[in-house]
Amino acid sequence: MRLEPITNPSSARRIFPPALAIGTTVVIASLLAMIAGANPFSVLGLILNGAFGSKFALLETLNRATPLIFTGLAAAVAFRAKFWNIGAEAQLYAGALMTVLLGTGLLPWPSFPLLVTLAIAAVLAGAVLLLVPALLKTRFGVDEVVTTLLMNFIFLLFISMLLEGPLKDPMGMGWPKSARVISEARLPRILDGLRLHWGFILALVSAVAIWVIQTRSTLGYEMRAVGLNREAAAFAGIPVNRVLVKTALLSGGLAALAGFSEVAGLKASLTLDLSPGFGYTGIIVAMLALLNPLGVIVAALFVAGVFVGADSMSRAAEVPTYLADIMLAMALLLMVLAILLTRFRVVRD
Repeated sequence: MRLEPITNPSSARRIFPPALAIGTTVVIASLLAMIAGANPFSVLGLILNGAFGSKFALLETLNRATPLIFTGLAAAVAFRAKFWNIGAEAQLYAGALMTVLLGTGLLPWPSFPLLVTLAIAAVLAGAVLLLVPALLKTRFGVDEVVTTLLMNFIFLLFISMLLEGPLKDPMGMGWPKSARVISEARLPRILDGLRLHWGFILALVSAVAIWVIQTRSTLGYEMRAVGLNREAAAFAGIPVNRVLVKTALLSGGLAALAGFSEVAGLKASLTLDLSPGFGYTGIIVAMLALLNPLGVIVAALFVAGVFVGADSMSRAAEVPTYLADIMLAMALLLMVLAILLTRFRVVRD
């Protein structure tokens, strides 16, 4: 048996394998719920109800989806050009760090210009952080998977050092966290009394902007060409290394916006547990979305719904929340297989 490329896959072939992957994930999750001693239909119903069953639940899902949209876009942009950015976690913390450095009173400006400045500073921090692996790859051929992954650990240790030293809040009762950003540096709430903030709107706008860039701009065409065939793109006159650097800058900036959003919108201070793995989960979001920027929104809502709903389900059905992690891992693995089957067919020799 061998794999034969499909030149022009039909619409059914592009849609059916991913849909089957999601359905199979639900079936596997149901079986695991049965093994845990719960009614699978009840468990799935509790997840849906916990994620979307009330106004509060829906808004919490949107809140959880906000950083996932940013990190999902970061992965989707990079992966489209086959630049494997695994370091969105570090870039997220870089954006959060700049938000705290400038937003705790260093710039005593009105809210709107201050928030715009913080967002730009965060984007630049994430872009510069990813620029290092990008230059190592384009100049010396160093594998970006290794450098971006290791950058996560290096930067988190750097953040830990800062939180135990110069950035430690003297009013924090000994906890390793930074001072809180001033009120002018806080993103306003979309609905009064609830936690959903304008970072969610910024995430939606970013997704649309990336879609426009990828489908309507020269840079988007060059990114797709480099991702499809780097040698052919170079032969056609596309500056491959320059495109990879631009892709890295855009990807790093998007991931950093997740850190800006979490600090300015929710947490108000920098801590080591600011992100429970948003950078890594963004890879799952991007793959579930088939690297489509608009699909990232849907995939992020799905992943956020699983996490938020799993918390509610765990309390009600006494099923471990690890079921959500298994669901997402299975969804990713099956989606990778689905992508393979949309582009290749299995042929018997």
